[in-house]
Amino acid sequence: MDAIDLLKHDHRMVEQLFRDFHAAASATQRNGVVDILVRELSKHAAVEELIFYPFAAKALRDESLVRRHLDEHMAVKEALAELDALARSDGRAGGRAEELIELLRRDVEEHLEDEEGVLMPRLREAVDETALRDLGRTLEKAKGTAPTRPHPHAPDRPPGLTVAAPVAAAYDRMRDRAQGRPRT
Repeated sequence: MDAIDLLKHDHRMVEQLFRDFHAAASATQRNGVVDILVRELSKHAAVEELIFYPFAAKALRDESLVRRHLDEHMAVKEALAELDALARSDGRAGGRAEELIELLRRDVEEHLEDEEGVLMPRLREAVDETALRDLGRTLEKAKGTAPTRPHPHAPDRPPGLTVAAPVAAAYDRMRDRAQGRPRT
């Protein structure tokens, strides 16, 4: 699978998680969906920031386009961090969790439309299929070791992200085990 198809697959999964949250019959089910949503969006954002966006910036020679996407990621990571913090205070059942989920859904939807409608078509046009397949394999491998929680205060681009991401990922996985969250 090439990088663009892989990321679009992630996008469809996240859209399904938002639907699952609203369809959940109990607070326990909603909390489970939130755990998965936080994990999957965090991993997705990390590999985009570490690998995909630097590749796109170089291939397209358009730093401003990539910067816009990084700014959108920041808003998502801040909302995810607040949502994740609610889990530690048992506050997910309240209205703030619902507000955050709706805010995230809107922000993510706008981001995906822009990414799939502008960035990805431009990249597909500028880069050959072999390079996109190679990038897809790299992204898939990186997802296995990416942070599983949001880190809005960490660097969002290399070289700072290259150093921070593995440390954050190790810390996240330790927290996940301590809290009994499912592994990925």
